[in-house]
Amino acid sequence: MVDAFALGSVRYAIGGALFIAILVALEGRQALRYEGRLLPAVLLGVIGISGFNAFVWYGLSFTRPEHAAIIMGIQTPLIALAVWLTRGVRPATFTLGCTAVAFVGLILAVTKGDPLGALAGGALTGDFLVFLGALSWVTYTLGSARFPAWSPVRFTALTVIPGTLGLFLVNALAVNAGIGQVPTAEALASIGWQIAYFAVGTVVLGVLGFNFSVKYLGPLNTMLMLNLVPVGVFAIEAALGQRFTAIELAGAALVIGALVANNFYLRYAGRGTAR
Repeated sequence: MVDAFALGSVRYAIGGALFIAILVALEGRQALRYEGRLLPAVLLGVIGISGFNAFVWYGLSFTRPEHAAIIMGIQTPLIALAVWLTRGVRPATFTLGCTAVAFVGLILAVTKGDPLGALAGGALTGDFLVFLGALSWVTYTLGSARFPAWSPVRFTALTVIPGTLGLFLVNALAVNAGIGQVPTAEALASIGWQIAYFAVGTVVLGVLGFNFSVKYLGPLNTMLMLNLVPVGVFAIEAALGQRFTAIELAGAALVIGALVANNFYLRYAGRGTAR
């Protein structure tokens, strides 16, 4: 009824307006000021909000939702690698091993053990676009640490505003390129409650809850919660009648198992350091 580009624009337009109202109600109008942080906030909003939505939602038109869920689940090792590259903090050897296992599981799941066969039909194109979306969200997550003085509500609102404008631009480019179309009023009205859910559930509650978690639990523990996404997606798809190959399930199990094992390891190592 409505393509991915239009859906992203509409849901974030509604969600962005709600964020502004929430921020003003909680912290006053002065909280809408960027106070010299306009450029980094705009960059993070465009990368995290615009980039994530454009890549993931368009990628889903080429691949399966369970594949996308698995790819999103590897954001935990991506964060560990990003910290190593950008801050020079080498992950523990165990973490690197878990990262390798997770990537092996990802490859098994998305290619079903047949990389050449997976090239047919554009599935890997969709998987790659979703992977770019995951990288975009990892960048957004790590970048939030550069705004320690801002509350999660303020950081979310002031990055969603430029991110929403970026989605409008992406939508316009997609329409101009012929891969997107402007939805009719009838089409939007026909999926009104779904759009309301996307705007309130996934934009306001989802993004705000995520940023609260990053601030108070840390990026690693927050990303671990995303491991529930592939589990939930596989369960829903199975309930809807989808049948998975043994190698897909094995790959998914490797990804989830490696990420959970790494999190337990880091928790144990942290307690040991504290002593």
